[in-house]
Amino acid sequence: MANFFLDNQDIQFLFNYMDLKALARIQELDAENGDADYAPVDEQDAVDNYRRVLEIAGQVAAETVAVNAEQVDEEGNRLNEDGTVTLHPLVQQNLDRMARADLMGFTLPRKYGGLNCPNLIYTMATEIVSRADASFMNMFGLQGIAETVNAFASQEIKDEVLPRFAEGEVTGAMVLTEPDAGSDLQAVRLRAHQDENGNWYLNGVKRFITNGCGEILLTLARSEPEISDGRGLSLFISERSEKVRVRHLEHKLGIHGSPTCELVFEDTPARLVGERQRGLITYVMALMNGARIGIAAQSLGIAEAAYRLARTYAHTRQQFGVPIERLPAVAEMVTDMQIAIEAARTLTYETSAICDQENNNLRILEWSKDLDKDEQKERKQRSRAFKRMNGMLTPMSKYYASEMACWVAHTAIQVLGGSGYMRDYAAERYLRDSRITTIYEGTSQLQVVAAVRGVTSGGFENYVAELERVEYEEPLLAELKQKLLDAKRRILEAVAFVKSRPTTYLDLSGRRLVDSAIIVIVGHLLLGQARASERKVRVARRFIEGQLAVLRMNCEQVLTGDASAMEEYELLAGPVPSSD
Repeated sequence: MANFFLDNQDIQFLFNYMDLKALARIQELDAENGDADYAPVDEQDAVDNYRRVLEIAGQVAAETVAVNAEQVDEEGNRLNEDGTVTLHPLVQQNLDRMARADLMGFTLPRKYGGLNCPNLIYTMATEIVSRADASFMNMFGLQGIAETVNAFASQEIKDEVLPRFAEGEVTGAMVLTEPDAGSDLQAVRLRAHQDENGNWYLNGVKRFITNGCGEILLTLARSEPEISDGRGLSLFISERSEKVRVRHLEHKLGIHGSPTCELVFEDTPARLVGERQRGLITYVMALMNGARIGIAAQSLGIAEAAYRLARTYAHTRQQFGVPIERLPAVAEMVTDMQIAIEAARTLTYETSAICDQENNNLRILEWSKDLDKDEQKERKQRSRAFKRMNGMLTPMSKYYASEMACWVAHTAIQVLGGSGYMRDYAAERYLRDSRITTIYEGTSQLQVVAAVRGVTSGGFENYVAELERVEYEEPLLAELKQKLLDAKRRILEAVAFVKSRPTTYLDLSGRRLVDSAIIVIVGHLLLGQARASERKVRVARRFIEGQLAVLRMNCEQVLTGDASAMEEYELLAGPVPSSD
């Protein structure tokens, strides 16, 4: 029986390697279980339950979601004349199957019918589902909407909405972007106003809304019309009704099973989530951080599917009297695909685990009544440290994994050659689906802007210092660690140079600095894994030796001080093409 969890040796390795017991121990502190039928008796029981949940997710992904993916991609969803959307019957079948398996309340408290899983386990499940069908992940992976409701909404809203999410009765949408407010959410203009009784109503247009036809809409709107920036925005919850309609379904390159909608709000009743004016600054930023990890996991799933297709094809396709995997050029492509996936998975899972630590630390600070002053002080310091760390690692993970997925999907087509260009194989679908991952929830360029601040302000140096504490007895690992220490010094030299230049040079050099920092971070993480696996020793060596050459090139380019892309833009880019 096919299972996308049990057949993945690297996910299995990381499940056993990472300290899930410690994570479970904190996850279950003050857990809201209510009258749930099941609650773990100890941390080992919780970890055993995580494994069972992932096995179920792996089975549903392999036996239902993956089987339906090709037809869903071919046929898509349907916009009705009344402004509603009819999901493809197989998309609905996927949702129903997930709901029957109790997988639609992954991280919610048990008292609402959820599984109370850490985000790390949810990230693993999201990757598994994305391997089956990346477009379906955009429904399964929107459970962060329920998390946001749980974190910030009133008790009344939580009690009303969250059980419906956990039962799979409803799906949701993050309704953020507008025709003139894409990456710049401070420019949101959709208006929220109150009547004389204090009831809220929404009016305006939203665009590029993933699953905008969902039943529960979390909408960013301008509640303070006199304030033009992000301080004038609040977050609202509303339900699908005749007062909000889908005006248009986008025709997209990929992820065809995921309806991307243009929404029109016309005096749509809504309720405030949390406090006024904190919609963007607090709530949406928290929501987007989780969503970015979700896109990193989606990228991993796409890449895993593309790699497996290429690996199988290279093994079975004969040319010049041998399987093409015997040809050095093909062997190198396939090898580097696998190494790239494992590197991105390592970074994404590590980031997700640290996000769990941050979230659980905040939860303990908020809910525990018996903390003494020393522990409270320590946890507040820890909270600030986690926030800085995740402020760097979250955009790094999204950027690195999504760019990796595009490269792996592209390379898979190259391995398949002409067959990969044809629709006879899923390789072309993986390439189409991968492309959006570098765009939505913040483009790669915006992720670099977010991450580079951590690289240049001490966050990278402090985080890596903890990884450098590990000592290695095996000479090869000790030698590789020393190379990473030397590489860090190169990066810090480049950072110092950038700081001596105009501010625009930081943005111009950002990608090279972030790429270099990721290489050092992932290198250390892989070295740590190598202590538990002989195969990982070889993976770490291949990654570090290969990527340090890229790091040296990046740092040398930064040190040239070349800013001609900005200073001579008109000359080098050429004139704006005529519209004739």
